[in-house]
Amino acid sequence: MLKNYFRIAWRNVIRHKAYTAINIIGLAIGIAACLLLFTVVKYELSYDKFQPNYDHIYHVASTRVNEEGTYYGEGVPFPAYDALRAQCPQAKTGAMFSNYNCQVTVLDPKDANAFSNKKFIEETGIFFSDPQIFSVFQYKWLIGSPDVLKAPNVAVLTKKMAEKYYGKWQSAIGGLIKLDNTATVKIAGVLEDIAVNTDFPLGVIASYETMKSYPNVYGYTTDFGNVTSSFQAFMLLPPNVSAEGINKLLVRFSNEHYNKGSKKNDKVYNFLQPLKEVHFDNRIGTFGNHITSKTTLWTLSLIGLFIIIMACINFINLATAQAVGRSKEVGIRKVLGSNRRQLFWQVIGETWIIVLTAIILASVIATICLPYIKNVASIEEKLSLLNLSTIGFMAALAVVVTLLAGTYPSLILSGFKPALALKNKITSATVGGISLRRGLVVTQFAISQVLIIGTIVAVSQMNFIRKADLGFNKEAVLVLNSNVDSSVNLRQPAFKQKLLSINGVKSVSFSSDVPSSESNNSGNFAFDHKPDEKFDIFRKFGDEDYFKTYGLQLVAGRIFTKSDTINEIVVNETLVKKLGIKTPADILGHVLRVNRNSWRTIVGVVKDFKTNSLRESVKPLMLAQRAKRYYFTGVKLTTSNLKQTQAEIEKVWNQFFPEYVYAPTFMDERINKFYEQENQLSLLYKIFAGIAILISCLGLYGLVSFMAAQRTKEVGIRKVLGASVANIIFLFSKEFTILILVAFAVAVPVAYYMMSNWLNNFAYKVSLSIWVFALAILSSVIIAWLTVGYKSIKAALSNPVKSLRSE
Repeated sequence: MLKNYFRIAWRNVIRHKAYTAINIIGLAIGIAACLLLFTVVKYELSYDKFQPNYDHIYHVASTRVNEEGTYYGEGVPFPAYDALRAQCPQAKTGAMFSNYNCQVTVLDPKDANAFSNKKFIEETGIFFSDPQIFSVFQYKWLIGSPDVLKAPNVAVLTKKMAEKYYGKWQSAIGGLIKLDNTATVKIAGVLEDIAVNTDFPLGVIASYETMKSYPNVYGYTTDFGNVTSSFQAFMLLPPNVSAEGINKLLVRFSNEHYNKGSKKNDKVYNFLQPLKEVHFDNRIGTFGNHITSKTTLWTLSLIGLFIIIMACINFINLATAQAVGRSKEVGIRKVLGSNRRQLFWQVIGETWIIVLTAIILASVIATICLPYIKNVASIEEKLSLLNLSTIGFMAALAVVVTLLAGTYPSLILSGFKPALALKNKITSATVGGISLRRGLVVTQFAISQVLIIGTIVAVSQMNFIRKADLGFNKEAVLVLNSNVDSSVNLRQPAFKQKLLSINGVKSVSFSSDVPSSESNNSGNFAFDHKPDEKFDIFRKFGDEDYFKTYGLQLVAGRIFTKSDTINEIVVNETLVKKLGIKTPADILGHVLRVNRNSWRTIVGVVKDFKTNSLRESVKPLMLAQRAKRYYFTGVKLTTSNLKQTQAEIEKVWNQFFPEYVYAPTFMDERINKFYEQENQLSLLYKIFAGIAILISCLGLYGLVSFMAAQRTKEVGIRKVLGASVANIIFLFSKEFTILILVAFAVAVPVAYYMMSNWLNNFAYKVSLSIWVFALAILSSVIIAWLTVGYKSIKAALSNPVKSLRSE
């Protein structure tokens, strides 16, 4: 019996080739999209789950509450590490200091000072820690143990980094590397490679004692008031210790170490952030890694669900369109003894064959697309569909899609009365009318229009960001970075003069930071001999040519005179406003003190420029000179002969700083990296809006086919009575235009709510103007007309004699 069911189902599938092809293509595209989204969401949710104590590990974060609002931070002061261990002895506490853009020099054992030593710039992966961190996080050791990190000037590598530096990881033991041309460390251990899906991408782990030995380079201090996001603490709680209990101890700890003598309305507190929340908490970062909000994952999951629903709607539309044509077959089967249950499972069997074929095709499509997934998600790891969770998901998807798409057509077909079927009396009314199909098309186009509106808004916002006035000139500025030590400081003036002698170089500036970056160097400050203000001031240090190189504009006063130390200060307009001063000129001559240092005179006010990405508003800022902090060299270039100019700059760099890697970037490229996730989301909207439109068009084609089949005689009568081809096309197009307008009315509030929330992530953003929605409805109507037009024209050009012959 089952074999007969399968044979009949297969015959029905191959008999209606066009119907089957459209169904398989629609379902395959939808399932492939859903598979890719499932892979992305599953990967993001897997971060650090390989840790055996995943549910018991916590990150020690902080919050600052004052009249300005609530601010969150990921770092703790250096002395807080030992104090936390003493305050919470029941927990295991470890800490890591992350060193970004670190130069690693692999030293030749015969000549450690040779300029031919291999040099690498490691943007991330360089950490300083002590053995305690390995009691919190578990990693496999190939050679060595955590105890090697008790001593100064030692480090351990992961297998990948050991092979990168030494060829064979076994050869790394005993080797010497120099970090930042400052700290020479001996390799004393090797770890097994760490999974890519982690917020702690360890590569080189030097001992904590090593970092403490170089306070001028890494900023180590015993001051509880000095906090850096690069130094973060973590706790492993025993099963019998609750996070709530530790949080109570942390309140006491914070009051003792942070809030003594602080203002009543300005308090700082540490609290525990679960490891399972670290990757998804937008308030708190972790070592500069990308944060994926749970909202984004929910959005991706919903898009996948909607795509599958749309594909199933297509199937239902086309299946019900075919139902009338199969009425005689059903009638004969019932006369010959088939019951409703048998017919139901026969149609489900046909659906299963189509779904199974679609899943096979979808797997092929998804496998082809998988290598390109990094363009829409921050995933560098090679992914595969051949794993238990994905195979289980596909199996579940096959069952759900079969039932979702096949149940309604199966009930309709199996419910035909044989007398009516054999008399050819089955009509659209018998099938259930076209109201359900209309509702399904409205659902499809509502989803499509939400994605179309999302695409328009995302693209508009990214165009706005690219063209936004940042308050400085980002074009043709080459940024070089190196560490700063006394020898570098001594070479910088001659290096600058040599660069200025190159044709194509307009100006050169040394600074602690470029105008716009993700860096947030801030501290408390006092103004005009008053107590400390309630908000922090952000700091950037640059030489006297900083303003000219980056095109910063003064609105009052002058720039500071040349100096190697903080002498005079320039502030921005935002600071002037937050201090309640009416005009920029009124602040000139007043004094300012940062972190209880000496009072410095304000000599100028710079026009506000975007210090961070456009997600954030402009912060109160001071600019001053401090040669010991000049980590970056900005070189303003002419736009002609760029390649030749860059080659000459590299030659000069290697002449003055042969021990440093030449690693230039253009300022506009650095800024573009701020918006990597937003660009990915914009591309994601484009892709899935296209998929949704394609599936909607297939569904629309199915419904117009159904209507054309049911209204064949009506069209024939209208043509006999004088209706033109244009009248017939309008007859079909009118209905679908109304359906799209209804879908638009449903889509607008949903899209408005979703995209308003997304735009709220930006301090500077486009407005949701009426043209966004007008463009969405216009594009939907045009697409629908093009889809409906083919079938409408075919119906309008048909010979009415054929359709009316039986009458």
